[in-house]
Amino acid sequence: MKRWILISTLGVAVLLCLGAAAVWAGALYLGRDLPPVDSIRQLQLSVPLRVLSQDGKLIGQFGAERRSLLRYDDIPPNVIHAFLAAEDDRFFEHPGVDWQGLVRASFVLAVSGEKSQGGSTITMQLARNVFLSNERTFTRKFKEILLALRIEHELSKKEILELYLNKIFLGERAYGVGAASRVYFGKDIHQLSLGEIAVIAGLPKAPSRDNPVANPQRAKERRDYVLSRMHSLGEISDTEYQAARAEPVVVHPYQAKLDVDAQYVAEMARAWAVEHYGDDAYTRGLTVITTLDSGRQLAANAALRRALLDYDERHGWRGPEAQLPLRMLSDQGHDELAQALDARPPVADLRAAVVVSFAADRLQLITEDGPMNLDKDAFSWANLTRKPLQPGDVVRIRPVGARWRLAEIPAVQGAFVALRPDDGAIQALVGGFDFYANKFNRVTQARRQSGSGFKPFLYAAGLAQGLTPASVFLDAPVVVDDPSADNAWRPENFEGDLKGPMSLREALVHSRNLVSIRLLQAIGIDYTRQYVPRFGLPGDRLPDNLTMALGTAVFTPLEMARGYATIANGGFVIDPYLVSEVRDADGQVLYKAAPKHACPDCPDTAPQQSPGDSATAAGADATTDDSVAPRTIEPQVDWLISDMMHDVATRGTGAKTNELHRNDLAGKTGTTNDETDAWFNGFQKTQVAIAWVGFDQPAPLGPGEVGARAALPIWIDYMRAALKGVPEERLPRPDGLVDVRIDPRTGKLAPADAPDAVFEVVQQDHIPEAEAADAHNDPNKANLEDLY
Repeated sequence: MKRWILISTLGVAVLLCLGAAAVWAGALYLGRDLPPVDSIRQLQLSVPLRVLSQDGKLIGQFGAERRSLLRYDDIPPNVIHAFLAAEDDRFFEHPGVDWQGLVRASFVLAVSGEKSQGGSTITMQLARNVFLSNERTFTRKFKEILLALRIEHELSKKEILELYLNKIFLGERAYGVGAASRVYFGKDIHQLSLGEIAVIAGLPKAPSRDNPVANPQRAKERRDYVLSRMHSLGEISDTEYQAARAEPVVVHPYQAKLDVDAQYVAEMARAWAVEHYGDDAYTRGLTVITTLDSGRQLAANAALRRALLDYDERHGWRGPEAQLPLRMLSDQGHDELAQALDARPPVADLRAAVVVSFAADRLQLITEDGPMNLDKDAFSWANLTRKPLQPGDVVRIRPVGARWRLAEIPAVQGAFVALRPDDGAIQALVGGFDFYANKFNRVTQARRQSGSGFKPFLYAAGLAQGLTPASVFLDAPVVVDDPSADNAWRPENFEGDLKGPMSLREALVHSRNLVSIRLLQAIGIDYTRQYVPRFGLPGDRLPDNLTMALGTAVFTPLEMARGYATIANGGFVIDPYLVSEVRDADGQVLYKAAPKHACPDCPDTAPQQSPGDSATAAGADATTDDSVAPRTIEPQVDWLISDMMHDVATRGTGAKTNELHRNDLAGKTGTTNDETDAWFNGFQKTQVAIAWVGFDQPAPLGPGEVGARAALPIWIDYMRAALKGVPEERLPRPDGLVDVRIDPRTGKLAPADAPDAVFEVVQQDHIPEAEAADAHNDPNKANLEDLY
């Protein structure tokens, strides 16, 4: 019996020795790949990604905050207590690995298949976050244990905790508690409340999922868990515990002090940088220099916001934003009221205010800066006598000069983009009323019907096929039978009237729908669908029916800008671009844009002659210079359509541009069915600008809200600033065009004695025929059957 006991004991001892030897051998083998602990002290400070305008103004900053590391003695005690309570309450007792916790976690995992708290210590988390990956393997876990033991052997507990609190990832690209306090609450760590500290301490488990930006409810649950742990460990009193649980979780994201409000642009540049440099773009100190002009961007912001607020006032007061309990208006409710206002940050430049009292000639408010009174002139637009404001109502106010005016966040949205037509450099871009209220970038993401803004491309197709600005079409009813529909399609002009025979120039100037349809019928749908992509517009979005003439094709404002740039620069298709240069942390240039540019004077830039082939659709041309953009539109056609659009802007639907007192502007209004989309697309030789107004969920803007009323004011306000000091300049007239006297009723050459003849510019190889003398003397004899 004793012999068997001895043998068993020796067997167990041998097995233990073999196990220990195996562990030791494994530790030696895996330990060879582990980095020296001393390198953990050399924490690299993350330098954020910065986005600048072309003139060096800061428009965006992304990534970890550049900061000095916090020393252990500078970290508030409650921060330390909160993290220990949440992650490792035995931190000062174990040697880097909490064997009790590991055994407990392993047992729970084996029995229930679920993980439990206590598997990883703070030291193990530090080892993993600094040196190891997050792969879930036993090898990685073993390395983590070995490295944690080594860290504990070479560093003190305070050093370990200091490094952990400076290095731990806490979501929203924040590393360390110092960064997280600013990223989530806009405060120095010493200014955080107990509840805010608990929110941050609850993040290491799932920082991307549980942070208060991504999931406020989950962040609150984690906060309450941390507070409960602190309370049970005796770190906070009952009063502190209850007060911290009662705090609302209100996020005040840290924002770098920016020089220019261009958040839609900054986000575009950020996405570009990540696409080209990966997530390292956030920490390696890259500087992205954009093509944005800071002065023009400010003008674009102001122009779009003013137009949307004006539209909002035209359509009346919708009512208060919210209603607060009356108790908040008392002295006892001051703090609660301040929190309520704090929870409603400015939208664009609209600030929240609470109504104290309302009378027909006076509105008394409380803002975050104190009491404020508005005179009747500041709110008369709202006609509040129909629906008086009540105490406690939350409203918005906006600055107008040195005074304040009642306002509301517009339900309508808008977009604006301006670029250089010669190379596509984006000079200004506004994707909506306010980026922080709605990050959807309507310039690049919103495909909307183009309305009459499409007509210049259609008319250019007609000119390319041999028609001239003098060609006459009937402005008369059109009936289109559709076998798939119960009723025939009977399109109308916007005004509902008919003008009879008229030239293409006049039809474009006054945006006559029926003439546009007859033009499309004359040149052919297939031909037009093959020709229009020459302007850089996506051909696959062009309808295969006559509605194309009325602008049912959908494009983004940036795509429309590219199309109009082709007209503005002489017929060259450019590629809009935003990033001009990227530099690293040492100032070395990593990337420099090399855009293709329009070059009317360059040799060998003859456009493709036959529309429809693959080369034309792609914008190919005969030049071999890689720096020159492809020329896809004949110079004569391009000049004629731009000249016709000049008339639109001076005496047609865009005549409001005359208030700029310039003679070098061209453009086209655009309005879709039921005034759902309002556009103005226009240019000067050095600047193309596109303005759009509409609802995100397409709906009528209201009677009279056409492009000239809703969108054109944005374009005018922007151009007033953008063209200040810019000399007047139009496209030079190319060879191959001649001036002729035309009978406006027939489009033919007028006799010398015709009193009502007009001068027109036409292609030299498409001079109209002379009209018969009897046709001039008796208009009833004009052959209207020859009119399209």
